[in-house]
Amino acid sequence: MIFKPLAIPDVVLITPRVFGDDRGFFMETWQARTFAEAGLDVNFVQDNHSRSRQGILRGLHYQFNHPQGKLIRVVSGEVFDVAVDLRRGSPSFGGWVGEILSAENKRMLWVPPGFAHGFYVVSDTADFVYKCTDYYAPQDERAIRWDDPDLAIAWPLVNNQPPLLSEKDQAASWLRDVESTS
Repeated sequence: MIFKPLAIPDVVLITPRVFGDDRGFFMETWQARTFAEAGLDVNFVQDNHSRSRQGILRGLHYQFNHPQGKLIRVVSGEVFDVAVDLRRGSPSFGGWVGEILSAENKRMLWVPPGFAHGFYVVSDTADFVYKCTDYYAPQDERAIRWDDPDLAIAWPLVNNQPPLLSEKDQAASWLRDVESTS
């Protein structure tokens, strides 16, 4: 696997080795020893899978008292995946990084605890899977507006149309009002 730190170095883009032929392919997506050797010595407690259609934006979500690290990949379709640094003492607080993750490129993203996370579906549909380092705690979940001007995220909106959001995401807070995760 290739582990590439992004502009916010704690967020890591991971490219697995893919072995393929005319029958299909095989790739390893998680191995504790390989990840620990790359500096990602984490313990996952939960796996999640969601399916969304084109134009759906989920996020930017984070948990206040139980921050989750996430290992993310797309098994069908394509998304633009975003991590926002919410660690108050961090030099990159309020900074974001975004990457295209797809079934075709097979890349994964490590988003450490202390970050808000969201994704936007570019393809007709996308199946999105991720491992978490802490359990989902709905009482601790918070959200930041996808269109916060202080973030100025360059979402690749299809036909320049606004994304479809859940009620919770429509009511999200501004970055300036965020409860930091550390």
